[in-house]
Amino acid sequence: MLKVERLSVAYDGLVALRDITLEVHAGEFVSIIGPNGAGKTSLFKAISGQAPVVAGTILFEDRDLAQVEPSQRAHLGIAHVPEGRQVFAQMTVEENLLLGASARGGRNTPGTDIDSIYAFFPRLAERRRQLAGTLSGGEQQMLAVGRGLASSPRLLMLDEPSMGLAPAIVDQIFDAIRELHRRAGLTIVMVEQRAVEALESCDRGYVLSTGSLAGKGTREQLLADRNIKSAYLGL
Repeated sequence: MLKVERLSVAYDGLVALRDITLEVHAGEFVSIIGPNGAGKTSLFKAISGQAPVVAGTILFEDRDLAQVEPSQRAHLGIAHVPEGRQVFAQMTVEENLLLGASARGGRNTPGTDIDSIYAFFPRLAERRRQLAGTLSGGEQQMLAVGRGLASSPRLLMLDEPSMGLAPAIVDQIFDAIRELHRRAGLTIVMVEQRAVEALESCDRGYVLSTGSLAGKGTREQLLADRNIKSAYLGL
């Protein structure tokens, strides 16, 4: 579904990613871990068209994204849930979800209509008329994920869904993400600093370090790797 080949990204002459190659198959859950500054967010921004690609290619369902305007990538079925949630604070919960639905492009992925999202996140249903800016951090994260789902994506990219949330709320968010993947077979790529939880959730993972690929493998391989356990998992 997604193939990144020898990708390099740079901002103002500073290299954020260097020669990155990875792939995501339809129906997979792939986690990307690494410390701050590793280039994880830059990878997502390159896929969604928000970061300057200086070398390499990004293919989505065999289509070269260099030929697709950033504003049109959501219409292909790529949903990017950015770090920091970035909900539209002065719009209601339901207006945020309807805005996400505007990028459906005729797709009808099971479980991604507004009623299904409310069923999956009952807290959002309770607050559907409430302004998004008045929600708690955990509720805003639910809304950000829900808005991404409302676009009926083929690929859901989640950037640091645990950021700024209390541990109990993080557990709820991770449980919801795993359940989304299990129920609908949705293809998910997640960038996350909480490496243990990220790897325990995924089918396969990649490790980034200072803009380069430092490791890859199945969940079991990465969790058993001594170097990765020491450097990234605190074990």
